[in-house]
Amino acid sequence: MQTQNDFLKNQARCISHEIRNQISICDVYCEIIRKHLEKNEIYIPAVDNALNCIQKSAKMVNNSLLDLKSLSNYEYKTLDLNNLLLQAIELSKVYIHEKHIEMSLEPQRNCMIFADENKFLAVIINLLKNAVEAIETDGWIKITTEVFRDFVLITVANNGEKIPEEFIDKIFDEGLTTKNYGSGLGLYICKNNLNLMGADLLLAKSDDNSTEFQIRFPVKNA
Repeated sequence: MQTQNDFLKNQARCISHEIRNQISICDVYCEIIRKHLEKNEIYIPAVDNALNCIQKSAKMVNNSLLDLKSLSNYEYKTLDLNNLLLQAIELSKVYIHEKHIEMSLEPQRNCMIFADENKFLAVIINLLKNAVEAIETDGWIKITTEVFRDFVLITVANNGEKIPEEFIDKIFDEGLTTKNYGSGLGLYICKNNLNLMGADLLLAKSDDNSTEFQIRFPVKNA
């Protein structure tokens, strides 16, 4: 007899399969648009960037859906940190809409990390999205890095509304949210994914001047 847990697992697999089919359609049509533009010798940087962002986002969603099938769906690679952070910034600009927010990267120096690309990007994008939502209309979001011998410290800071005091000590708890909407899973998932990659996420500060989240990630030594 099928248990409720087995039923839920089967439903998750079926839903994941159907969503992945739809995502593949988005990816295929991006390629069709790209080839049509190339055939007609049309190059519009903004459109090319938009197609890249759609395909990258689709790949990240697809990767997350695979997590429903496996508890160890991690694909580790040696990755260029600055390149990853720049990708995350580009993908996150879609959240800005009509706000006036300057999003920047200020690295101390570059380094290599050994990580799952899609899960790392998802973490940074989640932090940037939260930062955008914390800023009412005008502000800044800044990513800085400090490279040490064995690890790199990545700081994602913004000058938006501070996190309420009562949430500070439990900001990474499952289901906790400071928003009127949302599931309260974003930071919880971010911290778990980083922990599984040998890294950690913490809230360094949140006051009237700025809010700073920090990631301590192992450096890939040559």
